[in-house]
Amino acid sequence: MADRAAPVISLEHHQQYVDVLIVGAGLSGIAAAYHLQASCPDKSYAILEARESIGGTWDLFRYPGIRSDSDMFTLGYGFRPWKAAKAIADGPSILEYLKDTAREHGIDRHIRFGHRVMRAEWSSPEQRWSVEAKHADSGQIVHLTAGFLFTCTGYYRYDEGYTPKLPGIERFGGRIVHPQQWPEELDYAGKRVVIIGSGATAVTLAPAMAKDAAHVTMLQRSPSYMVSLPSEDPVAERVRRVLPERLAHSALRWKNLLLMMGSYQLSRRAPKLMRRLMRAGVEKALPPGYDVDTHFSPSYDPWDQRLCLVPDGDLFEAIGSGRVSVVTDSVKSFTEAGIELESGQVLDGDIVITATGLNLLALGGMELSVDGRDVELSRTLTYRGMMLGGVPNMAVTFGYTNASWTLKCELICRYVTRLLNHMDARGCTQATPRPPAGLTSGATEPFLNLTSGYVLRSVDRFPRQGASAPWRIHQNYLRDIALIRRGDLEEGMEFASSAVAAVRPERVAA
Repeated sequence: MADRAAPVISLEHHQQYVDVLIVGAGLSGIAAAYHLQASCPDKSYAILEARESIGGTWDLFRYPGIRSDSDMFTLGYGFRPWKAAKAIADGPSILEYLKDTAREHGIDRHIRFGHRVMRAEWSSPEQRWSVEAKHADSGQIVHLTAGFLFTCTGYYRYDEGYTPKLPGIERFGGRIVHPQQWPEELDYAGKRVVIIGSGATAVTLAPAMAKDAAHVTMLQRSPSYMVSLPSEDPVAERVRRVLPERLAHSALRWKNLLLMMGSYQLSRRAPKLMRRLMRAGVEKALPPGYDVDTHFSPSYDPWDQRLCLVPDGDLFEAIGSGRVSVVTDSVKSFTEAGIELESGQVLDGDIVITATGLNLLALGGMELSVDGRDVELSRTLTYRGMMLGGVPNMAVTFGYTNASWTLKCELICRYVTRLLNHMDARGCTQATPRPPAGLTSGATEPFLNLTSGYVLRSVDRFPRQGASAPWRIHQNYLRDIALIRRGDLEEGMEFASSAVAAVRPERVAA
């Protein structure tokens, strides 16, 4: 469907009304705007972005080697084919893709940068949200009202990463850097670098920094599962030669999606087999006699935590060449020149990178209230993994933990546009997920199903999920197509309307 130009809303006025307010201009926010324009072209919308640029994660992280840990046929949008040769793309290429998408569809004209949403209050008599945002430069408070609130903020803090308490860290005479605040001027050429961590960031940084550093040591408390894949999909070129662009993109998207799903299902149903297969792959990529069991054999089952992707085996190649060492141990204390480990070993270093994880933050930290009562997220139930029980006219984008974020994100966007059109057809102005009374007081489970440290530290601050649909989250794209893309819009949903809400504030035309 061709895009129709939605009204561009100015925030220069003290208060302004939009049909849909999108929070966040990253991967999810751009998708939300596209689907809104395509399926609800008469709806006005604005995007509030706390930072000063588009792209979210892909603009924030600037550390060496930054790349996707999912293939771009599934991480990219279904409506805009990924054309580059590399399926495992670098951060700058992904950021360019996002900016081009926003520009081509006129989405960038709707973004208001430097506006951090602080609080949103729903009024049932008025059937609208009152939103308070703070301007980053001036500190001025901007007020908006909206018929529907669509939060696309992801689930971690942008302003700080996680660093555990490291004994004696103040004694270290070198440079300490967290990847989330990577300094542009950092010169590590010819330096000894110690990277603390074993997750995706550490796995990315080690081979990238090893190209210029004197030596890189990856210090991990415990191993992670690692899988090597080619950065360029060997099937993609052949498919693109015989199929039109959109058909080729769709075919490659489904091919990779089914492979991801198959790998995940096999991991859950036959974890011992997957352990052996992944260990064999790592052992083959490393030098003969390498201690795989110590450094690359986790104690947990595959997909209890996310797998780490090693494009083209770059980490294993760097280990084999001697430029990268892996040490599995715990920090006893920092020294002036490095780190003393519990085993007694001392790692000398000029620079220490604390790739120790993220801090989770639901809804970008905004506060919510419904009819004067504050919403405590941890006491809410998630509806289809994208709305909150008892909270009207609001959707939240959370991607998959076992597949590309965008797959779930676009399903949510399609659902929201279906819901908005359904409300219009019914003459309703309010849609509220209502969990059964027994469910709210019964057994529930955490929102996220991973055992990663960054999840366990903060998951109790997030909504919870129930035992059955539509209050259950299914980490399964095929199932979600039925439940979200084509599911019953009436199930578990309470609709209402108000005569007051029929009179909307005047909107600024484009």
